Amino acid sequence: MRLFFLLLAALTVLRSTPGSGQARTDALLTRLFATNPQPIFREVIDHPDRYRLQIIYTQINRNKANVPTFTNYYYRVDSTAYFNPASTVKLPLALLSLEKLNALKRPDLTKFTAMQFDSAYSGQTRHWVDPSAESGYPSVAHLIKKALLVSENDPYSRMYEFVGQQAINRSMHARGYLDTRITHRFVRMTPEQNRHTNPVRFLSADGKTIYTQPAAYNPDPFDARRIDTLGSGYMVRDSLVRQPFDFTTRNKLPLETLQRLLQSVLFPASVPQSQRFNLTESDYRFLYQYLSQYPGETNYPKYDPKQYYDSYVKFFFMDSLHHQMPLGVRVFNKVGWAYGFLTDASYVVDFTNRVEFMLSATVYVNRDGILNDDKYEYDTVGNPFLYQLGQTIYQYELNRKRAYKPDLSRFRVNYERQQADSRPLVKDVDN
Repeated sequence: MRLFFLLLAALTVLRSTPGSGQARTDALLTRLFATNPQPIFREVIDHPDRYRLQIIYTQINRNKANVPTFTNYYYRVDSTAYFNPASTVKLPLALLSLEKLNALKRPDLTKFTAMQFDSAYSGQTRHWVDPSAESGYPSVAHLIKKALLVSENDPYSRMYEFVGQQAINRSMHARGYLDTRITHRFVRMTPEQNRHTNPVRFLSADGKTIYTQPAAYNPDPFDARRIDTLGSGYMVRDSLVRQPFDFTTRNKLPLETLQRLLQSVLFPASVPQSQRFNLTESDYRFLYQYLSQYPGETNYPKYDPKQYYDSYVKFFFMDSLHHQMPLGVRVFNKVGWAYGFLTDASYVVDFTNRVEFMLSATVYVNRDGILNDDKYEYDTVGNPFLYQLGQTIYQYELNRKRAYKPDLSRFRVNYERQQADSRPLVKDVDN
């Protein structure tokens, strides 16, 4: 496997990404988007500034040895144009959590080892048990499953507490992602409270503490020289504040970085060594499963398959009428939605037709310009547009000629089947 990765690194060619602050649009996407007359699609494509639209489409071509080459096509991509990444930040937190476990080099600590979170500073909460886990306890593996399958929020906050604010940002910056910042949990806390993270302990099978991590504090400053504001006002409880919402110190994850993170998991040898994460083959297989498994296939947690249908967090295939995925298609992805932004970074695999491609996009749907009022056009504009975008690219890929059909066996997963038992279904999670 190591030799395969080294060969892939040597042969993979990446088209250069656009420079910081320089929005780029490629002619291929302009021509391709002109072929879709659907009204919602045309509304967004014809008014890209209004919808703060950014898209990256990546063609993947294999040579005779099945080694992939990636060619990126951009549509209005600009790392300085702020969008709120929302739940997409759960992807780097999952990778950093696994990497931190591996760095401890303790055979008795794995991603499945039970863990507990204590509290040691204002605003912190304990997390000792998890009824949705087979063991009854939290674990890194269970946190990642919940964060990926239906994008639950609390698991992200717990991974944030395990890795620590300082380590998160230093690790991302060391990989060259300098325009990224992850500064807060997904609970209401002050900036100072978010600098403090909880003590954590790991437990053996008989309940004994086998490893403890003390509470931590991040003294590192964040670069706030570039001001990121949005909208004409925002709600604070029931009051309207008539000034733009300030995102300057909020989480930031540019679209190119998000897609590169996903690519580093699926095709680790295609990115520089410095941008890879220290993951085991078991970690990769685990991530492939829960990036693509449906909530209704999963036993722990046992999600309600009617509420969390197959395409629930697959925006490019989320048909509002049927909620079914095309036969033979799996999507390895992470989505996010908040403050009127909808974002998806996906690797799409069609095993039946032997087609693969990557697609990432973010779109902003907030007609009234007011933040925090829960009046966003997700259902009427955002989600229908992303579905149309996904289908436009997918149909193009189905007809695109390839010199060699890909061998996609690495991405085949033995998915679970949800058991019929007396446990209640998990519904209405915070995500």
